[in-house]
Amino acid sequence: MRTRRSGAVALLATAALILTGCTAPPRPLVAGSSVAVAWTTPFTSYNAHTTFGATSANRNITYATLSGFNYFDNDLSLVRNTTFGSYQKLSDNPLVVKYTIADGVSWSDGSAVDAADLLLQWAALSGAENTADFDPSRFADAKTGEFRALPKKVVYFDADASRIGFRASSRVPDISEDRKSITVTFDRPVADWETAMAAPLPAHIVVKHALGISDSDQAEDALIDAVRSHDVSALSKISSFWNSGFNFSRMPADHDLLVSDGPYRITGIHSKQAVTLTANPRYTGENQPKIQTIAVRVVVDPLAAVAALENNEVQVIAPKPSGQVLDDLKAIKAKTLIAPGASNERIVLQFGPSKNDTFDNPLVRRAFLKVIPRREIAKSVVAPLQKRAAVRDSLVFFPGQPGYRESVKQNGSSAYRSVDIDGAKALLDRAGGTKPTVCILFDPENPSRVEEFALIKKSAGLAGFKVTDCSSPDWRDRLGMPAIYDAALYSTTAASAEVSERDLAVFDADNPQNHNSYDNPSVTALIAKWRGETDAIERRAIERRIDTHLWHDSYGETLYQAPALTAYDEKAVAHIAPSAVVPTYFWNIWDWEPVTEAR
Repeated sequence: MRTRRSGAVALLATAALILTGCTAPPRPLVAGSSVAVAWTTPFTSYNAHTTFGATSANRNITYATLSGFNYFDNDLSLVRNTTFGSYQKLSDNPLVVKYTIADGVSWSDGSAVDAADLLLQWAALSGAENTADFDPSRFADAKTGEFRALPKKVVYFDADASRIGFRASSRVPDISEDRKSITVTFDRPVADWETAMAAPLPAHIVVKHALGISDSDQAEDALIDAVRSHDVSALSKISSFWNSGFNFSRMPADHDLLVSDGPYRITGIHSKQAVTLTANPRYTGENQPKIQTIAVRVVVDPLAAVAALENNEVQVIAPKPSGQVLDDLKAIKAKTLIAPGASNERIVLQFGPSKNDTFDNPLVRRAFLKVIPRREIAKSVVAPLQKRAAVRDSLVFFPGQPGYRESVKQNGSSAYRSVDIDGAKALLDRAGGTKPTVCILFDPENPSRVEEFALIKKSAGLAGFKVTDCSSPDWRDRLGMPAIYDAALYSTTAASAEVSERDLAVFDADNPQNHNSYDNPSVTALIAKWRGETDAIERRAIERRIDTHLWHDSYGETLYQAPALTAYDEKAVAHIAPSAVVPTYFWNIWDWEPVTEAR
């Protein structure tokens, strides 16, 4: 029943808030409230920091259950989570950062979150304790990357390689006497030092299962001693459990594997079909949840997701957008949010040996980029899904990311904003009057790529290019192979809200992720400088310079930023405000509110 206050009491309360300069407190947890949401892939691991576990589905769940020092909001701004802890840069040369856990932060089993948890995270993400020259490939599943048990006397933490952070730290951190802080010294400056310390896993649970020590304090003592003394025997067992001990697709027999220090904890895992999150009663941070239970269900098919929303089986969905999906959502009057996501479509030219060696001449590269109908492609592929379909004009930044607008003003992309057939012909005349052949690699089973290829072929033909089909169902395996294609159409996805090491790796001549043999010593040097730059403003300036080099060298072109779709029942849940990057609409899970008469 709805509770009413007298007008006098309400006025007094309002006046008090105004006089003290405070705002009304956030709405508390609504007892018995629940909501169901849909995701396209299943939860498989509570450790989202491994090669196997680093999936969007796992990151969405662990984002809600494991706290860290910061997170990105949907404006892609970094927000410090001060109720979890604080971090402070003590020195630039060498780079030294102190991390401190706030008072009263605990795991859901009552154990304190402390320096041991941070030390384990450092050991895992740095790889500093890993056995030198160990080849992990024989101990990981070739398809999934999931690790089997390591050999005795081998230490190997299979940390996701997309982070630089602690990989540039080899010295064991110092631990404060009260065990609330660790101080990390880096071997060199690193760009992503603020996000290096990702949300840690419970050290006492890892050690309990790895070494058989049940007492939490003794387990943490053992972890600290093992790292400080480089105890290979203990660290081998600890790293082996860290790699695979949190991998499960149904509720583990030992529920302590699911201890949480975030707003929610896992209370159910249903055979790759659903995960149940329940508000964590021991959570004392500022991101207090409003909904008591959240079911995250797996719905792969986009149209099935819409049907589930219509039938009230779920209240939030994020299906792959299509014209049919949008029509169905409109028919059921769902609240629909569509905006550029983290993935972008691009065409990349081969700089090394290719099928026809077409792009050895930079004039031919420039000519080809002048005939790519980027606006027509965006209009044809994206406009049916997003009214304001726009091309992406940066090879480094995505729209909405800090630095995008500034870079576009100066990077040279304006020379390719519109198709210029006459300009392309003039460049080909200067190149010797040839009629070059360009064989394009793409996925023939992707309708958007097929359409993009057809539009490029038609436009390029007007300037004298002969565009041929090098498509293959195994295009991904062919990417980077010499002499089998001249250009490739594919998409890339931003690794995080900021430009990351993985984003820049494809432009680095010395990196295996460079699939087109692009080699500009200035760009390689800038990337090396970027890795060691800790100032965000200076780092962004370097990113803009890299972007300018890429357009000047006719590296390729970004076509458009793929739209991302979120739809929900606004009569059931409020405050859904998705982000472009993982964890997408989960980023403010603690803000979601049930919509009831009592609101």
